[in-house]
Amino acid sequence: MDHRVGLVAWPHFGDDAFVERLVRQLKETGLHRLRFGISWADCERPGGRAWYGGVLERLAGVAEILPCFHYTPPSLGIEPTTASPPRDPKAYADFLDAFVGEHGGRFEWVELWNEPNNRNDWDFRLDQGWGRLCAMIGGAAHWMRRLGKKTVLGGCCPTDPALLRLFHGRGVLDLFDAVGVHAFPGTWSHHWRGWEAEIAPVREVLDLCATPPEVWITEAGYSTWRHDGLRQAEAFAEALGAPASRLYWYAGEDLDPARPSQEGLHVDERHYHCGIHKSDGTPKLLARLLRSEGVEGVGPALRRLKPKASRPPGPHVLITGGAGFLGCNLADRLAGEGRRVLVYDALERPGVETNLGWLQERHGERIVPAVADIRDAYALRDAVRGADAVFHLAAQVAVTTSLDDPVGDFEVNARGTLNLLEALRAQPAPPPLLFASTNKVYGKLGGEDSRLEIAGRRWQPGDPARRRGVDEAQPLDLYSPYGCSKGVADQYVLDYARVFGLRTAVFRMSCLYGPRQFGTEDQGWVAHFLIKALRGEPVTIYGDGRQVRDALYVDDAVDAWLAALAGIDGLSGRAFNLGGGPNNTLSLLEMLDHVERLTGGRMRAAFGDWRPGDQLWYVSDTSAFAEAAGWRPKVGLGDGLARLCSWLRAREGKAEAPASPALGVPA
Repeated sequence: MDHRVGLVAWPHFGDDAFVERLVRQLKETGLHRLRFGISWADCERPGGRAWYGGVLERLAGVAEILPCFHYTPPSLGIEPTTASPPRDPKAYADFLDAFVGEHGGRFEWVELWNEPNNRNDWDFRLDQGWGRLCAMIGGAAHWMRRLGKKTVLGGCCPTDPALLRLFHGRGVLDLFDAVGVHAFPGTWSHHWRGWEAEIAPVREVLDLCATPPEVWITEAGYSTWRHDGLRQAEAFAEALGAPASRLYWYAGEDLDPARPSQEGLHVDERHYHCGIHKSDGTPKLLARLLRSEGVEGVGPALRRLKPKASRPPGPHVLITGGAGFLGCNLADRLAGEGRRVLVYDALERPGVETNLGWLQERHGERIVPAVADIRDAYALRDAVRGADAVFHLAAQVAVTTSLDDPVGDFEVNARGTLNLLEALRAQPAPPPLLFASTNKVYGKLGGEDSRLEIAGRRWQPGDPARRRGVDEAQPLDLYSPYGCSKGVADQYVLDYARVFGLRTAVFRMSCLYGPRQFGTEDQGWVAHFLIKALRGEPVTIYGDGRQVRDALYVDDAVDAWLAALAGIDGLSGRAFNLGGGPNNTLSLLEMLDHVERLTGGRMRAAFGDWRPGDQLWYVSDTSAFAEAAGWRPKVGLGDGLARLCSWLRAREGKAEAPASPALGVPA
């Protein structure tokens, strides 16, 4: 572990939940340093110092803390704002004296101020303003040394050697043990020359001191507002190579969009996406690499993910979402047949980077990654060029996520699909497109012929004829933002065949399962149940557990997609339901029985409220596609679940369970 590296955190006063998330992020990423902002203004609130003291005690157990003291109480500033410096420069040292005297046992270093961003307040045109700044920071540094603390001079962005020369000329630099540098390459540092060029003029000034201070990068980061998590990870790896003794990366999580940014308004979207986790806690690629590879492993991991070329040199198959569950299985089959495959994926879903690495290890240069987002129309145009077939699987896949962020769900599923269709339409000879839609476009399957009844541990239609499954004549009834966004995309794909003559077809997918599936509570529930059982963790069932789905093993799904591609001229403009069909169905409660048989242990389950848009019963009638393409599923549910469990056992490092009596698979 590289102990030079830490996180930056700027907490909102009283936000204990933020602090607990920060503790978890530090533990999960293995980072042991934390630059933590402490507001002088908030310390003067009732209970302010006590709150910060409690927070420091909590954080000191997981990280070495560098407190950064900033924000003057309005009553003490030149102007009544927290960015204003104090009228009396000595007031800053007095505040630090009291705070460090009470809580200084929890930290060794102290960072003084942040950076003089609001230069109008200081009136830097006048010597008086510069003198006040030097007196405030120099006096505080002198007193901190008297108290036995090491001192860091807050950095500027961009770096300002002239300001450092001023500090040196007035004897201030000699009072510091380290000097901070701030930079956000690719986000705010537009004319970026590299870390060596950025730090060199700073070091030249510091070398004038009798005992030159160390150079630290006290704040660096990269905003993923353009959905480019790979570039954030690359910027982090580049900063690791900078000639600096420490690196503090901003930040643990994205800024809550409901809160104002540092300017007090939501005016610059870049402010909101600098975290290595999203604001809902979802880890971005950098956080996942830190967890799995450690700081030292980020660079090598990126070199494995980074392609040698932006796209294959000749004809290729494009798979959007190609590092996902179905995508990587499709890519594996195609590459195994000698095809070149462009795996287009933003790598946002946890675990998919391991799928991409697996593909590269197995197939070498036949797999070319393009780490980009489906919302990036320009990257899509480049990926489509030269493609002879396109499988469009990239999507926001969870109903629950769509409820939390309907706009983001629409941008990915609907607008992203339209971006791809337009990229195809612009080609001289557009390749065929197969699109993964969802059974959620049928909504809750209401209507007179859809009345359901309880039959033991499952729901089923009262009409026996209905139990053969839902066919494509079922009217669309878009329910939930997810159902709406996928339904819009579904219809656009079909319409581009009718109106523009593109060769397109749609699969309205039911549940898939199999190896390379990293199931979660929101998507990939079959694998999710098995993963929870193998880890000895409980699973939550929403509703009564009698919900029924048909499940299709991934090898059979790949067969179907390749059959559709082979017959695209006859299938173009049509939508097909695709799933395990009536012979491969199970309820959630029945899945618990299968899990216990496969794992040899008792499955613990808790029950929660029904979730919006959940279907009590859905089974695909796949006869239309079977007749059109000659396809039939080959892997039965019992065999498929056993294969998935075996793969998950190997992944989790678990031994095989003793055999249990087989359960009948309900028809």
